[in-house]
Amino acid sequence: MKNTKRSGVVLLMVLLSILTYFDRHIIAIAGPGIMKEFSISETQMGTIYSAYLLSYSLLMIPGGWLADIFGPRVVLTVMALGSALFTGLTALGGRPGLGAYLGIVPSFLAIRLAMGVFAAPTYPACGKMNANWIRPVERGRTWGWIASGAGMGGACSPIVFSWMISQYGWRGSLWLSALASAVLGIIWFWYVRDQPPSQARAAAANGARIATPWKVLFGNRNLMLLTAAYFTTNYFEYIFFYWLYYYFGQIRHMGMEQSAIYTTLMWVSWVVMTPIGGWVSDRLTARYGTRKGRRIVPVVGLTLSAILVCIGSNVTGTLPTVVLLCLSLGFASSSDGPYWAAALEACGKNSGVGGGIFNMGANLGGLLAPTITPFIASRLGWEWGLYAGGLVVLIGVSAWFFVGAESEMPAKVEAPQAV
Repeated sequence: MKNTKRSGVVLLMVLLSILTYFDRHIIAIAGPGIMKEFSISETQMGTIYSAYLLSYSLLMIPGGWLADIFGPRVVLTVMALGSALFTGLTALGGRPGLGAYLGIVPSFLAIRLAMGVFAAPTYPACGKMNANWIRPVERGRTWGWIASGAGMGGACSPIVFSWMISQYGWRGSLWLSALASAVLGIIWFWYVRDQPPSQARAAAANGARIATPWKVLFGNRNLMLLTAAYFTTNYFEYIFFYWLYYYFGQIRHMGMEQSAIYTTLMWVSWVVMTPIGGWVSDRLTARYGTRKGRRIVPVVGLTLSAILVCIGSNVTGTLPTVVLLCLSLGFASSSDGPYWAAALEACGKNSGVGGGIFNMGANLGGLLAPTITPFIASRLGWEWGLYAGGLVVLIGVSAWFFVGAESEMPAKVEAPQAV
């Protein structure tokens, strides 16, 4: 029963990850139509994409803190329902709708900012659940599946949402997506508890609320290095998330239907590679120890990603371009499980706040990519927008060589002062 319950908790986190990424990225599929309908430029649309990431990134630490205080069950329920609300409201961003009163771009900006507020706790709270329910030796592969859910959501969005738009229009499709997220949030709240029963009883017996050791966490060398490295990885990945569909269709002139298929293949590479990367990282950690074992997959995978994106943006054939760029994202995504497993090991019992710090720093990289990439492309060409991502991710690889073992973490993180 205990293993069945644990599997159910992981499955629901994967489903939340799927719908979170689906809701987050469907605006990129609706984007070309919205840009055409309301005469929005590439740079303006990139700013709208980044608005979500701004609030999502900045409120990640408070979101993780709330998960530590109120538990990930309640926090993820609020996340799902709030995300559903503002996914639906995105349909009112133009004319008719809020755009008639606030202006088209400001109204979309406001809605996306609010949606990011509610989505911010998603992965810090999932990290808290991972730390509560999963043994350390299995956290890499568990996070690999959670990250794979993000890829599933991204993989579904180009084909599924393109079909939905053809049937119901972009507004009706957003409303249907919102309904699915709300239903999942209700199921999550009904099924999940914050901790396994034995841990819950121990926590209830302890009773005292634990003060958050902010100074210790921000002074944690491993956590800060991992955050800086994850910043560069997110910058690289978010180029794919928000601009590859556009790159295939508008820059490489592959057509909307073909672009949707190729973008889906990009997400399939993510779906396949994230659990593999997490599983391999857990095995290597068991064999070589935390310091060396957690490092191998990110160093190798991210280096290959940088090389492949440079080659893929230079080849002329459609098939080689698609294959190389999909493999580039796939190898980058293989690092997600090792990143989060190492971060949870660094945070100790403060996995909510620590995960928020870690993921906020990472998403600041994601926040920059949607706007900086078209800015570079407008001046130097889209190849240079992709080259810049490869260079940034290689800088992050170097940080892994300075990350220490779990035993080097300060004891204060494990036993903060009670209040």
